[in-house]
Amino acid sequence: MPGDIMKNVTQFFNEVSIELTKIVWPSKDELLGSIIVVLILVAAFSLYLGVVDFVFYRFAQQIF
Repeated sequence: MPGDIMKNVTQFFNEVSIELTKIVWPSKDELLGSIIVVLILVAAFSLYLGVVDFVFYRFAQQIF
């Protein structure tokens, strides 16, 4: 029984290794472009949510 477990674990890691060789990794330029897009979108959404939060805060102040 313990031998079967080790055989299965070894087979699993061999298959993982094979699958990792099939991955097409992005180039440095593609990675940099993606990072820039993500940072711009995070900044835009943060600014939007900050403005919405401020507007609701002012609105709540007027009510209460």
